[in-house]
Amino acid sequence: MIKKQDLSKTKYKVKKGDTVEVISGEQSGERGEVLSIDRSRGRVLVKNINMVKKTMPKSQENQKGGIVEKEASIHISNVMVVNKAGKTTRVGRKEVDGKLKRYAKKSGEVLDK
Repeated sequence: MIKKQDLSKTKYKVKKGDTVEVISGEQSGERGEVLSIDRSRGRVLVKNINMVKKTMPKSQENQKGGIVEKEASIHISNVMVVNKAGKTTRVGRKEVDGKLKRYAKKSGEVLDK
């Protein structure tokens, strides 16, 4: 039996609210904002990326039901953070004012506020 790696405590370099670009796969080159991160599976949900159609039954909230388009998650290794200059960059961590902050490796600018 193969054990699955526990990714729930892994530190990711992407955070909710970051603008990211898809670097591989069918949606390569497209950009969007990170809506949520699933740490246990190592996947991210990006706004308007990897749209799938899902059938929804009628309910109190959804009176019509039918086919709804929504985002599906993509693996976190397939996205790269975009800095303020609009270029993709790798992310590092350094201590600023006694706190660890993320910074863009290309430009050196701090990504966290």
